[in-house]
Parts: sequence; structure tokens; C-alpha cells
Amino acid sequence: MHIHCLGLNHTTTPIHIREKLSFNEDQVRAALARLGCGGIHSIDELIILSTCNRIELYAVSSQSSFSALENFLSETRGVHTDELNVHLYHFTDSEAVEHLFKVAAGLDSLVLGESQILGQVTKALELARGQNTSGSLLNRLFQAAIHAGKRVRTETAISRNAASVSSLAASVAEKNVRDVKQAQVVIVGAGEMAELAVEALRKRGVEKIRVINRTLERAQGLAQRWDAESATFEFLQEALNGADILISSTGAPHIILSIEMVRQAMRSRPERPLVLLDIAVPRDIEPEVVEIPHVKLFDIDHLNTHLEQSLAARAAQVPVVEKIVAEEMDEFLDFLKSLEMIPLIADLQQQAEAIRRAELEKTLRRMPDLTDVERTRIEAMSMALVKKLLASPTTRLRAEASCPRAPEYAAVARTLFGLHGEQGLCGFSDGACPISTAAD
Repeated sequence: MHIHCLGLNHTTTPIHIREKLSFNEDQVRAALARLGCGGIHSIDELIILSTCNRIELYAVSSQSSFSALENFLSETRGVHTDELNVHLYHFTDSEAVEHLFKVAAGLDSLVLGESQILGQVTKALELARGQNTSGSLLNRLFQAAIHAGKRVRTETAISRNAASVSSLAASVAEKNVRDVKQAQVVIVGAGEMAELAVEALRKRGVEKIRVINRTLERAQGLAQRWDAESATFEFLQEALNGADILISSTGAPHIILSIEMVRQAMRSRPERPLVLLDIAVPRDIEPEVVEIPHVKLFDIDHLNTHLEQSLAARAAQVPVVEKIVAEEMDEFLDFLKSLEMIPLIADLQQQAEAIRRAELEKTLRRMPDLTDVERTRIEAMSMALVKKLLASPTTRLRAEASCPRAPEYAAVARTLFGLHGEQGLCGFSDGACPISTAAD
């Protein structure tokens, strides 16, 4: 069996492609449900990680090819594989493990060390568990990656002085208005990104914040936590008319703020600047609004140009983070190698027990005059012999389980004891453990 990672992110793919491919939670559930219905050939386990900056499929497969995953992504998002292939990256086995650990640690994020990705990795695992598409291997892999991510954020400073996309948006807004503390700010959306944006703005002294959301209850919840105003989408135009800064981060699959809405807002204040920050994927704001005088628009890709200062301190922590990732990855790979021995020892014990029972039965048939007590004693002796004979080899196999050459030991032991029907990674039928490292 193989561990695969098929994906694309902000470094390989522009936003107009990423927004076509992104999944919301309901779409993740629907896509994963296809696996349970036998809709993905050769895939045994699957987890989908979809964020503003990445779409990644983690799978356990009997095939070394990525074609099943590529076709699955193409079909579920309605994008032809020819359009996808130029942007996709492919990782297999130890490379896939390493990539996920780096993602969870924040080393592969748009904003180095950002903490939101750890929660998104956790959510991806929860969604897969809810659809029963994450088995023993991906469960253990994601749990190990999450543990590594928590260690990184506890033991290093890579996530301190937060520089998430939301905080970057607040920073850009501050630099593009005359007095951010007195600015009228509108937040469209009431999710985690919106909450982080409000928090970042409050830290900068912004007093006038209005939260606009599709449902009033969600808007009120966020507004109450940060002493802001709240309203529903029917008041969006009114809020836009008076805004100095608007940050939009909804999960809507279509444009929320059109060029005509912005034109209407600017008619009543033609000389008053308007700063729009679109941190949603798919985008909430029509890109053509930049054609309107005194309107500035920044999307997620634009924010990448504002990272240098906020990343300098975090970059110094990278060597420490990489050391933690390496330690946690080694532990996980040792776990994988140890799985070679589990089915081997079970097969060895099962074979010995079958031989013991067969020989005991033949012996007892030849000695029909034995009493029940004598039969019990002979059986006990046969069990003790098997136990003693297996004690040394099984102890040795367990001791070698975490060594780099565990798969070779397993193969030799199966040959010596005549054990067939080899079991590979996690008990799946295959050859030796496919996970390897440069040190092997």
C-alpha cells in the first residue's frame, strides 16, 4: 500500500484556479461519500484538506499511480485534468508524510507559521472520520501531524506575533487609510477569518466595526464578542456607502460585492478612498472594481507582497521547527515499519498453533486409553513447548520492529518459517513496507 498526497497551493496555482477547486464542508462530505459507495477505484482511505490557499487529497492506495485521485478531483470540481495537471504536485509515501507534517507545522503556509492551518488539518480529519473514509493509517498519520503542529507552536516562537491572512489584511488596511482608528470598517462574513480580522483591527485601535452576514444570529455572535454592530446582507449596500475599509471573507460560491455596488457607493463620496480586502476563496469582490477611482482592492494573492517584515522573526525559528518535524516524522515512520512485524508474529503464532493442534489430535487418537487428566496434561505440555519455542524469535522480531531494516527481517522470517500470504503496511496485502527514508 502507498500513502499519496495530490495537491496544489498558493505557490503552484493562481487564485482563479484555486477558487474553482476549493471545497466547502458540505462539498467535502459529498466527495468523501463517493468513496463509501465504491466510486474511487483503488483508493482505500481518503482525507480532503481544502483551505483558502491549498486543496490536497491524502489517500491510501494499492496503486502507485495518481490517476484515480486526479480524475476524482477533476470530476468533483468540474475542471478538466488538462487544466489541472500543470498546477498539481504529487508526493508518495515518506514524501507525503513529510509534506503533511510541514503543512501542520505552518512551514508550507502563505504566512509562515500561521496557526489556523492546524485547526484546518484537524477539521479535515474530523470530516473524513464522519464519512468513514479515514482508516487506521490516515488516522494515525494525521494525529501524528497534529501532534507535531502543537509541539511547534508550544516550543517555538514561529506563531507568535500573529501574521495570518486576516492580520495581514488589517495591516494593509492600516497602511492605506489616513487614520485607521477612526475608520468605518465593514466585515462581510462571520467565520473564523472574519473573527481574526476583527481581532487584528481592534488591536490597531479601530472603534467603528460593523459585521454583515447572511444570518443575523452569526453576525450578532461575532459583533457581541467584539462590541461591534451587526446586520444582514440586505444592509450591505448601506454599509458600503459609509465604509472606509471593507474586509470580505464569506464562504459564498459567487460574487457578493459587484462593481455596480461599489460604483453606487462612490457616487456619494467620489473623493473619499475605499479600501477593499477580499480574503475569501472563491472571491467575494468583483475584480473589476479596481477600475473605479479612489478604490483599492487587495485579494489573497496581493497580500503575499506584504509579508516580508512579519515573516522575518518567524523565519529565524524555521531550523528549530524543522528539527521538531524531523523527530515526529521519524517516530511515525518507525511506527509504520513496526507494522510489518504485527501480522508476521500473528501469522507465526497461528501457524504454530495449527501444527500443535494437528499433532496433538493425532497423538491422542493413538492413545485412546488416556484419562481426561492425562489428556489435559499432554495438551498443556504441547502449549508450553510452542510458547517456549516461539518466545525467542517473537521477542527478537519485536525488538527489530523499529529498525530501518524491519521489512527485510520480516521477509526473511516469512521465508524461514514458510509463511505465505504476505502482509504489508497495516496488514494490507502487499510486499515489504513501501515507506522508506534516505537513511534506510
